[in-house]
Formats: sequence, C-alpha cells, structure tokens
Amino acid sequence: MPFAVYLLGLAVFAQGTSEFMLSGLIPAIATDLRVSVPAAGLLTSGFAVGMVVGAPLMAALSLRWPRRRALAIFLTTFVAVHIVGALTTSYEVLLATRVVGALANAGFWATALATANAMVPSNAKARATSIVVGGVTVACVAGVPAGAWLGQQWGWRSAFWAVALVSLPPLIAILRTIPAGRPDIAESGVRGELRSLRNPRLLVVLLVAALVNGATFCAFTYLAPLFTTDTGLSEGWVPALLALFGVGSFLGVTIGGRIGDTHPVPLLATGMVALIVGWSLFAMTAGNTFAVIVLVLVQGTLAFATGSTLISRVFYLAEEAPTLAGGFATAAFNVGAAVGPWLGGIAIGTGPGFRAPLWVSAALMVAAFAVALAAQGVRKRVRQ
Repeated sequence: MPFAVYLLGLAVFAQGTSEFMLSGLIPAIATDLRVSVPAAGLLTSGFAVGMVVGAPLMAALSLRWPRRRALAIFLTTFVAVHIVGALTTSYEVLLATRVVGALANAGFWATALATANAMVPSNAKARATSIVVGGVTVACVAGVPAGAWLGQQWGWRSAFWAVALVSLPPLIAILRTIPAGRPDIAESGVRGELRSLRNPRLLVVLLVAALVNGATFCAFTYLAPLFTTDTGLSEGWVPALLALFGVGSFLGVTIGGRIGDTHPVPLLATGMVALIVGWSLFAMTAGNTFAVIVLVLVQGTLAFATGSTLISRVFYLAEEAPTLAGGFATAAFNVGAAVGPWLGGIAIGTGPGFRAPLWVSAALMVAAFAVALAAQGVRKRVRQ
C-alpha cells in the first residue's frame, strides 16, 4: 500500500476529529451559547449539510485540478474556519463555520478517496478506502475523547484550536508526498462522469449508505447526554466511552478492509441485521452500565464495517467516474449524517428522552435493510 494513502488517512484523522468531537461538546456549547441541546446538535447537521452540498460540488470544481493542489486548498480552508470557530461567541457564526468547514472537508474527502483508489490495484479498493476512512476511526479512538477532555478542562473552544493545530502536519506532508500531476479524466469531463453514475445498483448503494450513516450519526450525536442521564454516569466517563466507540469503529474498518473486496454481500447483510438488533438492545438497556459498555464497542464495530464497505462498493460500481464517485459517496453518507441528528433531536423533543435517538437509529437500519432486500429481489426478477 503506498505511503501516501496513509498520509491521507492522517489528514482525515484531523477532519474526523472535528466532525465527531461535538458529540462530547454539545452540552458545553449549548450552555455557553445559551441554546438548547437539540439546537447544539444541529451543529452536527450543519456540518453534514455542508458535506452533502460540498462533496459533489467540490469534486466537480476540482475535477481538473492537480490533486495535490486540491487537497492543500481544502485543508487550508478547514484550518482557517476552525480558528474562526474557536474565537466566535455567536451560535450563528459557529454554525456558519461548520458549514464552510464541511465544504472544505467534503472536497478533501472526495479528492482523497479518489486519490487513494487511483494509487492501488483495481482489486484493492476496499483496503485503500478502509485506510482513508480509518483516519476517522482513529479520531474516534484518540481525537474525539481528547476533544471531550479538552472541553472539560479548558472549554469547548480549546478543542477547535487543537483541530487547527493537528491539521498542520498532514498539510505539510501532503505538499511533500502527493504527486503534483493532474488526474486522468474522461474527455467528456464532468458530464461524462455524471452519465456513468446512472447505474441503478450504484443508486441503491448510495441510498443504503445514507440510511446506515443516518442511524450511526443519530445515535452517536447524543451519546454524551445519554451516558450522563439515562445511564447515570459522571461526565468523566464520557471521553472513555467515546474512545471505546472509536476502538470499535477501528475494528470495523479493519474488518471491512480485509473482507470487503472479496465477500461484500455477506458482510453487508450480516452487519445491517446486527445493527438493527444492536440499536434496539441499546435503547432497552441504556440504564445498565455493563450493557452500555459492550454495546458502544459492538455498535461502533458494526457501523463502520458496514459503512466503509458501502463506500468501497461505490468505487467498484463507478469505475468510470472515480472523482465524482468519491463526491457522491461522501454526499450520501452525509445526507444520513444531516438527517440522523435532526430526527434524533425531534425524537428527544417529543418527550421520550435521550434513548429516543437509539430507536430512530434502529428504524433507519430497518429501512436500509428493506431497501437492500427490495433491490435484490428486483435484480433476481430481471435475471429470470
């Protein structure tokens, strides 16, 4: 595996820390900026909306750019908006920085995924994808708990400063190691890549990916208040439990990278059924500390094994559109990341408490599995 692929994963670590760290900072942000917890949760949705819009848009914009230049521009912008976010006292400005930062992050993700997949043999896309996505899991293991700890010690703004600082080394490394040449693209450019994305199987994978990620973000966004209310743990437990989710997510992308290239369908089917059961059990046993510890690990593993495999399937099904495939895969996942916390916030607002997002996550997984089964049935009828 080329060393540059690991450097892309390092950059994604910094960006993943920013994307996920709000799960441990939401209570503090809500108190400091005098907004409700669901409103603070919308900062996650705002980031996801920026990713949804930005992924295909930034991928198309940078289609003919040298990939090193595109990666550097996106990452520099990402650093700048985190400095603004650390300084502002306005909820509206903070929300705006999350959206702009997400646009930059989306462009980086789309370009990084395309760059990584272009660097490896055609039968190793799941491995390359798992390394890039692995940066997010390391963020969950180390970056997110560190952000939560920093927030507890020096306020939530210190976590934003930390993300800006951690982003600088990978920026320098990218400038020194990623090839400067332009990517190979079809003569028809954006329109040609868009035409190749009309594959019905690809559209099904993108929809399932959105639903699976919606389930993951719906639950993950509200884990911190769940731990301190329903489970009855002190705030000191939050970083450790978020790190445990990160350990599970790292195990998940490792599993996806190992077997996602050769046995994707059994992995996806097993993962989706297990996630339905897991989120339901989590909701029913959230008051039991031992059950919470086990399920945080298990659900992190299942969610990221399934999610990373779905990303790699996009690249297998869209080989003629490598750049925009990365953009649409990123967008699909972040449609879920935007809708999931929004639905979780609505569920909390109706009165059931912080277990409600877990039930929403289970429902989203049922929808994902139903879509996959329906598509499989249609394919079998067409073949007959």
